[in-house]
Amino acid sequence: MEQEKNRFGQVFLRPGRDNTVAALEVMRRAVDEFGVGQVVVASTFGDTGLMAAEVLSGAARLVVVTHNVGFREPGGLEMPPETRNMLMEKGARVLTGTMPLRNIGTAIRSLQGYSQQDLIANTLRIFGQGVKVCVEIAMMAADCGMITTDDVICVAGTGRGADTVALIAPQPSNRLFDLKIRQVLVKPFDF
Repeated sequence: MEQEKNRFGQVFLRPGRDNTVAALEVMRRAVDEFGVGQVVVASTFGDTGLMAAEVLSGAARLVVVTHNVGFREPGGLEMPPETRNMLMEKGARVLTGTMPLRNIGTAIRSLQGYSQQDLIANTLRIFGQGVKVCVEIAMMAADCGMITTDDVICVAGTGRGADTVALIAPQPSNRLFDLKIRQVLVKPFDF
């Protein structure tokens, strides 16, 4: 993992799963430094979620967000039930829900060719795929009442693993424009 220093600690020179361990170390430091009591982690298959649970060791409430049922195939869920159970045994809450910037946009796009959700998602991707996912999982967890609107540390990545950590003042998806990205703590430089 190649990295350079920034104000909080580092910038990953390339995106991807090779940054997961370092990103989770940033997450842990941020929980302590900012006094944040809640963390939301994107984890499709559960690997990153399990690693986050180990690193946090109960220091903050953990919500692990997976893709919705049917994301890849009808009725299919990508996170195995045994992984979900291990996460819950470690005190994490697992959220399987609709991604507000993707699913609604996909439905509208199939009828009209483009949607406002595409515009929002693509604008957030200017800052990196992980930043877009951090915003999305913060909204998802707020929508379900799994987190409060107090600051949250969000962890996401580009593809598998984690390479982005952000401090966010979350809001539910119907209040998207009240959500604030307070600080991007680490993200890939070359995305």
